Amino acid sequence: MSTSDASVPRKRRPKKVLSASAKYEIWLQLVRGEATIGQAATSAGVDRSTIIRVRQVAKDGALTALAASRPGTPGKSARDVELEEANAEIDRLGEAVKELAVKLTLLEKKGGLD
Repeated sequence: MSTSDASVPRKRRPKKVLSASAKYEIWLQLVRGEATIGQAATSAGVDRSTIIRVRQVAKDGALTALAASRPGTPGKSARDVELEEANAEIDRLGEAVKELAVKLTLLEKKGGLD
């Protein structure tokens, strides 16, 4: 490469978008040890950083799904489980407020509060 070549910017190749199923297949190859990151990138026609990102997103997604899964709740999404937990907390707090209201009423009747 001559010095004049260094001043000419390199053309970036167009960004290739991988489908979800292609990303999944790449992830499976990596998990099974069938391909390295470099091999997967070359095969898919993308940059190594894309493969690294696919691997990280798959790991994060799996961990999120596993954390949200509860025995005996098949087919419920993480959002559904979270909503059920929030509703249970609302019910618990509602009962606590009722109990405190009764105590306050009793104290007021006894003249304990002015």
